[in-house]
Amino acid sequence: MRCPFCHADKDSLKVIDSRACDGDRAIRRRRECLNCKKRFTTYERVEGSIKLTVVKADGRRVPWDRQKIVAGLSRATFKRPVPDEALQRLAEEVEEECFASHDREVPTAEIGRMVAERLRRLDQVAYVRFASVYRQFNTLDELIEAAQNVIDARRFEDPGQGRLFIDPAGINGVASETPPAAKPRGKAKRPPADD
Repeated sequence: MRCPFCHADKDSLKVIDSRACDGDRAIRRRRECLNCKKRFTTYERVEGSIKLTVVKADGRRVPWDRQKIVAGLSRATFKRPVPDEALQRLAEEVEEECFASHDREVPTAEIGRMVAERLRRLDQVAYVRFASVYRQFNTLDELIEAAQNVIDARRFEDPGQGRLFIDPAGINGVASETPPAAKPRGKAKRPPADD
């Protein structure tokens, strides 16, 4: 293993924290490079003997590789405020669901659906980026429709989203979404008197 930043060899790396993750099936290690002083995270897992095969859209079959999910998530969340730990957790959830619900083969469309569903709740912009590749939009209208669906789903999940003005003393004790009337500040100006 080498430092991902300065490519120093394993003798220059120091483990500063270790803890179990993924339901005690993996160990998360936080490491620090003694050369460049940067920190990064690694995961250690037992290689499973039962592997899934991923069925591509063109019919090709390739071995399961979780790093492809993580790479796709990294591209979708580029320059977004999403921590790497959240991406790893999302990839683990998708992997667990795929292994639990499929015996030997899983189609890429199913994997993409699972990733998109979770990514929508994590970061809306990253979701639209991911969906634009996964669903292969052909027109701008399809992209706008996907973005509108995200907005509508967010309002459905959290009805309070999108309300800018809430009147706590609304009609019958129900909050109103209409803004309160603006009150004038200072002295009101009188119209000029007729001479």
